[in-house]
Amino acid sequence: MESAETWVRDRTDGAVLGPKSERVVHLLATQAEFTSFASASAVAGRAGVDAATVVRTARALGFSGWPDLRLELRNRYLSSLRANEVLNEHEGAASDPILHALRSDVDNVTLAIRTIDVAQVRAIAAAIAGARRTVVIASGSFLGPAHHLVHSAGFMGLDVEFGIRGGTTLVNTLTRLGPGDCLVAINFWRLPREIRDATEIAGVAGATTCVLTDLRRSALTELADHVVTVPCEGTSHFPSLTASMAVVHAILAEITRTLGDQARDAMRATEDLWQRMNLMCD
Repeated sequence: MESAETWVRDRTDGAVLGPKSERVVHLLATQAEFTSFASASAVAGRAGVDAATVVRTARALGFSGWPDLRLELRNRYLSSLRANEVLNEHEGAASDPILHALRSDVDNVTLAIRTIDVAQVRAIAAAIAGARRTVVIASGSFLGPAHHLVHSAGFMGLDVEFGIRGGTTLVNTLTRLGPGDCLVAINFWRLPREIRDATEIAGVAGATTCVLTDLRRSALTELADHVVTVPCEGTSHFPSLTASMAVVHAILAEITRTLGDQARDAMRATEDLWQRMNLMCD
């Protein structure tokens, strides 16, 4: 993970910034912990500029505004920490951890509505709906949204496989990918090497590569054809998956709309098999 200063300087390389925006950029590069939490007015106050300058600087760096840029800064900062350090960041933030977690997840979904690139969500849905075959990979707790995507897409008759087993089993799965296929990688916080390598291998083989993650620019996003950046900060030592589940839900809803009668026919056929096999209590 590159430092905040390196990342900010890379973003501003070649950009034409005025003296006030340069002060904002310097603050972003040297005080990542502060700026990843702060409001636009707080950043403006510390940089000695007005809030409008902070917003203009965010746009000059390629973001829609300060909330979008702060999300990236925050996620990059958290990704640089170990689990116990993330826990230290959140300890004492609220007297009731249950209510704090619930409210935090509401905030994450609200932030997702403001910052998600809807065109990229549609592109991922189209890639899965049009693929001959799709493989979805994830690791650890991120298997949750991956499982939802695999199961519900399969319910609509799509050939979607869960690359849940790594090592040589995953290699066997990857060798069958090629042009016309799709790979979806779901990963937040720290990046397992296997997820990165599998995405690269799929892309080289000609498959469309899609990523749901928390950083706009990383060793994973550089390999992807389509990227959706999702808010994922939790309230303890682990990321929250609420917003990512909402994005998966959105992808599935778009796939359902795209497939139309094809999806309906597949769902009816699946439910007929449920009944034939007497799977449900009803």
